[in-house]
Amino acid sequence: MKKSLALLAVIPLVSLAACGGSTDDGGGAGGDKVSVAASFYPFAYAVQQVGGDLVKVDNLTSPGVEPHDLELKPKQVAAVQDADLVVFEEHFQNAVDEAVDQADRSDDDTVDVAKVVKLKTTQPGGEEEPAGDDHAEEGHDHGNEDPHTWLDPDNMIAITKAVESKLSTIDPDHADEYAANATAFEGKLTTLGDDFATGLKTCRTRTIVTSHAAFQYLAARYDLTQVPIAGIDPSNEPSPAQLADITQLVKAQGITTIFTEELVSPAIADTIAKETGATTATLDPIEGLSDKTKNDTYLTLMRKNLDTLKKANGCS
Repeated sequence: MKKSLALLAVIPLVSLAACGGSTDDGGGAGGDKVSVAASFYPFAYAVQQVGGDLVKVDNLTSPGVEPHDLELKPKQVAAVQDADLVVFEEHFQNAVDEAVDQADRSDDDTVDVAKVVKLKTTQPGGEEEPAGDDHAEEGHDHGNEDPHTWLDPDNMIAITKAVESKLSTIDPDHADEYAANATAFEGKLTTLGDDFATGLKTCRTRTIVTSHAAFQYLAARYDLTQVPIAGIDPSNEPSPAQLADITQLVKAQGITTIFTEELVSPAIADTIAKETGATTATLDPIEGLSDKTKNDTYLTLMRKNLDTLKKANGCS
C-alpha cells in the first residue's frame, strides 16, 4: 500500500493490553506479526480472537475514552496509514473515517463493519441533533444510522468472518489458523446468543430504559423495547419534554430499573430513578473498557449484561 513520505517513520503500534492481546514478536508471514489497527475495543477484541499470536493489534480508542469523542494522535494516524489491516465502522468515529480516507486504503486491507452488517435506522427518540448546531459541528454527527452493531452476537459473528477472510488474504500461510480461531470464537458467540434468547424469553417487562440509544440491535434480536434517555451519542441531552415522557412511562409500566453505563455520567438516569422510585444498574454498551472492567472481555461483559437484564426485567 502506498505510504505518505510524512509517515514513513512509523511509530511502533500500541499493544492491545486492555483486550488481553499478546505483543510478543513472531508468528505472521515471514516471522512478523500482521499489524492491525482497530477503531475501538469490540473490533480489536474480535481481531485478537481470530488472529491470536499472529497479529499485533492497535486499539485506536484507549481504555476509559468514550469512543464517540475519539481524537487521533499523529502516531495513530500513522498506524491507520501503515497497518496491514484496518477494522472500523464508517460514520461512528469521524476521526477514524478521516484517517482512513487520507490513507486511501483499498477494500483488500480494510474491514468496514458498515458494509458487513446491515445497519438499522436510528431509533425514534434517539436522533442526533440537527446539523448546524454546536454539537454537530464538533464532529459527532452519525447520520441516520445506528452504529452499535456489536451488541448483537450474530453481528459479531459476521464481523469475525470478515476479519478472518481479510487476515487469510493478507497472510495466506496462516489461513488455516485464522479459520480455526474464527470457528472457535464464532462457537462462543453462538452459545452467547442462545443463552440470551433463553434467558430473555419470558420476562415481566420487555422495556429497557437506557442511558443512551446503544441497545437497539440487542433489543431487536431478543424482542425488547429500548427507551433511550440520550441519543446515539451519549453526550446528547434529552429535552425536558422527553424526560417527562420517560418518567411517565417508567411509572406507567412499573419499570424498576434505569440502566446507566461505565463511560457516561449517570446524573440524568439517577434523576429519573429518584423521581420514579426505580433503582439504577449498569448495562454496558461495551464501547470500551474502564478501570473497573479492565479484567473483563466482550464475552464476560455481555454475560453480565444478560444477568442484569434478567434481574431488572423479571425474566425467568
